Amino acid sequence: MTLRRFAGVIAAGARLISGVQVSWRGGRPPARQSVFFANHTSHLDFVVLWSSLPRAMRRRTRPVAAQDYWHHGLRRTLAVDVFNAILVPRGHGQASREASARDTIDRIVNDMGDRYSLIIFPEGTRGTGEAVGPFKSGLYYLCLRKPELALIPAYIENLNRILPKGEFLPVPFISRVTFGPSSFIESSESKEHFLARMRDALCALQPR
Repeated sequence: MTLRRFAGVIAAGARLISGVQVSWRGGRPPARQSVFFANHTSHLDFVVLWSSLPRAMRRRTRPVAAQDYWHHGLRRTLAVDVFNAILVPRGHGQASREASARDTIDRIVNDMGDRYSLIIFPEGTRGTGEAVGPFKSGLYYLCLRKPELALIPAYIENLNRILPKGEFLPVPFISRVTFGPSSFIESSESKEHFLARMRDALCALQPR
């Protein structure tokens, strides 16, 4: 069994531990290159989200993950060799965030080519699970380069309780991933409007 094929085994374990329940409010994802963008509260997020996709789509979907956390040792093996993740740097401060977002888009576009879809966490860092934070600009610049990408929000519930920040061992708990309807960047849409619209689409999936 190759490391890449081992992803299915890890994903099955993640589904078992998380007890994830999956729902599609906008129907199943379109058969085209897409970006699944989600809230971020746990290091289990991309594994559980990836495992929630239809099997055929998993093989064509790559997570985008923070290089500073996933770059070394077993973490890198899991992210890159098993899940085929694209590791990107995180900027510090407004100016460096903008520069980092622009500088990494060429690499992401090259790595995804015309085949792969992406999993992205636009908040850029883990939150508490209580509210969705502001979106960083990378998603906007990606869509400027590839406006044909279908944008699919995915709201993740309770993974912060299963693997709280600073903890190593997961706690069994029921989680949920809710996928919303797809959309696209609009012609001449401003960065501020686009990021606010995408964040609203994600927040609309929160439980009432």
